[in-house]
Amino acid sequence: MHLAAFLNAGPQGTSGWRHPDAGDGFLTAAHYTRIARVLEDAGFDMAFVPDSLAVPRSLGDSFDPAVTWGTGTPRLDPLPVITLMAAATEHLGVAATVSTGYQEPFHVARGMATLDHLVGGRAGWNVVTSFQDAEAQNFGQDRLPDRQARYDRAEEFLEVTAQLWDSWADDAVVADKESGVYGRPERVRAVEHRGERFAVRGPLSVPRPPQGYPVIIQAGASPAGRDFAARWADVVFCSHESLESAVAFATDLRARAAAHGRDPGQLKVLPAATPVVGTDVKDALAKHEAFAELVHPEAGLSRLAYHVNVDLTRYDLDGPLPSLAEVGVEGHYREVVEFAEREKLSVREIGRWYGARTEGGMIGSAADIADTMEQWLDAGAADGFMIQATHVPAAFEEFADHVVPELRRRGLVRTAYTGGTLRDNLGLARPARGEWHHRARSAAGDRT
Repeated sequence: MHLAAFLNAGPQGTSGWRHPDAGDGFLTAAHYTRIARVLEDAGFDMAFVPDSLAVPRSLGDSFDPAVTWGTGTPRLDPLPVITLMAAATEHLGVAATVSTGYQEPFHVARGMATLDHLVGGRAGWNVVTSFQDAEAQNFGQDRLPDRQARYDRAEEFLEVTAQLWDSWADDAVVADKESGVYGRPERVRAVEHRGERFAVRGPLSVPRPPQGYPVIIQAGASPAGRDFAARWADVVFCSHESLESAVAFATDLRARAAAHGRDPGQLKVLPAATPVVGTDVKDALAKHEAFAELVHPEAGLSRLAYHVNVDLTRYDLDGPLPSLAEVGVEGHYREVVEFAEREKLSVREIGRWYGARTEGGMIGSAADIADTMEQWLDAGAADGFMIQATHVPAAFEEFADHVVPELRRRGLVRTAYTGGTLRDNLGLARPARGEWHHRARSAAGDRT
């Protein structure tokens, strides 16, 4: 079972910052290095820091709710944060979100290759296409391009970054002090890419990363997102309200990977889980209820509107959630629809639930939570979990102190690291130079 930690570089969750045991140091290096050491001691594969490029304006076309309740803002640049976390550890992988919507391939390829070298092959990149109009409005656009256009750009973006990482062969650097020859130019090649959106001559100015390519993470749940993930991703982060929907998603994703000529076992599916650990179920439920009391209803609506990129104030808040044609984060929207239809909730009630929800229904004793994790693993719904904390660092520490020993007792998680890189620890093969080029050709064919 693979374990990753989902950690905001800002206030945690909707109202997690209000929890009596929550730390208040997210603007300090010590906050992140402490969490990194907790995760490494618990044998986590990686820490993952998400990102967005705007203060949300999704509720009432105003950033007031986001600022008032700390939903989606403030948010630090994740790359310096994960660099700090890597420097404080020896084995923990570190990953960050970088959008293909408002960057250039050369910048991202260079930065991620640099990071992978500096952290000894422990870097990961969560590829997103952005999901808020507020992000577009910070980069000269009135609103986001449509979903297909965003994924078309992301496909070409990945084609170019893969070629840039491959522009240096693994043996291009010789650094022969006696002869004075540093590199072998015949083992370095230009990219000469001219596509619909990017023109990049290359080669990259950084040698090939230790992992070949940094670990690629993706979270697309729409048909276009699933196909993108099946082609490019090493790790897929997803969110499900039931075991049945999680099994269906994982089965579909693995089938898509096989259709692209990939080994489905080289794609790791990590559903979100928000464990609430108690001495027993009653104790854990009391903890969760106390946390839920901290969530103001508008804070929950602000978070939901931010994720779906729809101003929910346009609708009757005491009526049912209307069908939304296009949303920001498809996975969260499907999860909301599934729960709201089952529980017959109004929009306002959905917001209250959404602000305090715990992913995966993992509320109970350490043994109860381990039972649920094992059930999901055995059902084929997961290769592990993306652990989210209601509050930090205490909730990560509770999971590490109580649930991890139970998982280790069952032989489900490592007791020591054996791999040298994040790919090794995730059981992912190191790509050979040029291995991804067939995916790029396939992607180009799909777009035409």
